[in-house]
Amino acid sequence: MNRAKSNPVLFVLFLGVLMAALDIAIIGPALPAIRDGFGATDRQVVWVFTIYLLFNLIGTPLMAKLSDRLGRRDVYIADILLFAVGSVIVALAPTLTWVIVGRAVQGFGSGGIFPVASAVIGDTFPPEKRGRALGIIGSVFGVAFLVGPILAGVVLKFFSWHMLFWGPLPFALLLVPLAWRWLPTTGKPSNGKPDLLGMVLLALMLTSLTYALNQLDAADLARSVRSPQVMGFLVLGIALLPALAWVERQADDPIIHPSLFGSRQLLLANALAFGAGVIEGSMVFIPALVVAAFGVSESKASFMLLPIVGTLSIGTPLFGHLLDKVGSKIVVLIGTALAAIGTAMLGFVSLNYATFYIAAILIGFGLSALLGAPLRYIMLGEAPPSERASAQALISVMTKVGQMLTGAVVGAVAASLGGGVLGYSASFRVLGGWAALLFLLAFLLKPREAERQTWETT
Repeated sequence: MNRAKSNPVLFVLFLGVLMAALDIAIIGPALPAIRDGFGATDRQVVWVFTIYLLFNLIGTPLMAKLSDRLGRRDVYIADILLFAVGSVIVALAPTLTWVIVGRAVQGFGSGGIFPVASAVIGDTFPPEKRGRALGIIGSVFGVAFLVGPILAGVVLKFFSWHMLFWGPLPFALLLVPLAWRWLPTTGKPSNGKPDLLGMVLLALMLTSLTYALNQLDAADLARSVRSPQVMGFLVLGIALLPALAWVERQADDPIIHPSLFGSRQLLLANALAFGAGVIEGSMVFIPALVVAAFGVSESKASFMLLPIVGTLSIGTPLFGHLLDKVGSKIVVLIGTALAAIGTAMLGFVSLNYATFYIAAILIGFGLSALLGAPLRYIMLGEAPPSERASAQALISVMTKVGQMLTGAVVGAVAASLGGGVLGYSASFRVLGGWAALLFLLAFLLKPREAERQTWETT
């Protein structure tokens, strides 16, 4: 694809992903205002975030499969419109219940935006230019988390929280005609029956796991795991996995095609996505470590995360460009090594401001070399073209499940040692070991030449 055509495609994809990413970045500052506005409790208002996560998880594989079958452009536009409709429902919500309904619609729509955008890159860019394009799209999240909280703070100071949720409407009005004009209609109609049973089982499994993991109490992990609301849903979610695998092997057009686990490279990409999600999820505990180590306020501790966010926005396009030069194995090795060193520093090194910021920068660059482009790059090269969006969705789901698991594990390790510097340092020592394991796993990835040969067969 020449530059005259690729630039508008990238702009449309960038803008759509930015719209969804900004919503994730603003919801944290908005939650207290929503809670106070409806006189709700903290436990009630947390569903504003949880329901979004759940429907995002469910919508990711479903929307991706639809784009593989009905075409990228139409499903991308549908995702944008669903997100905008959900935002309007939240903005106009008369009760907290309607806020939760709107967030569910938002989450379902946003679930397909990033996987479909990544699949469009696979459809329209030659393999030697995919890394750069994926890096540009992936950098959106760093930009959003730099701009989002500041934007939310300004809006909340001068307007009500409702105004935050009117923001996606102008995005949608701009994006729909642009997407219709520039995005490809790539899709392969299936002659097989829709995999309705697979869709139901997948939704039930993700719902059960999401609910169970969100009910875990990190301060008393053993007791909470034994509780019915955790153990029952956890067992159900795990039990549904082999049932889903069996159904998918029998289906004419499975929602998650078994071929997406059909090679070592694909299995490694999925495992690394889960592992990277675990590391990314641990970032929410860094402010607690900073408060304990430096005695600063929670607001200043959150501000001290800016080096991680900044390096994400800088590193993602840089490593995307490097992908096109040296391939995914080298980039993933760099990313896992940096993440391992950074997390280990937080666990083993006596923290001062210098060592903390060095560790934060290393973690940020490490995550940008994992989550931004490389694993999606691998999937684009390995997955059949007819399953590209589904493959991208699988990476998203594995990452999000890893993120959810982290909260329980890191919190439990910290709580078992009494919290504070001792507890959170122990947690990051565990994460350093986890990242080192991912580093070793990355050695099993294909070298550059073998990766190039795969492109010729997909």
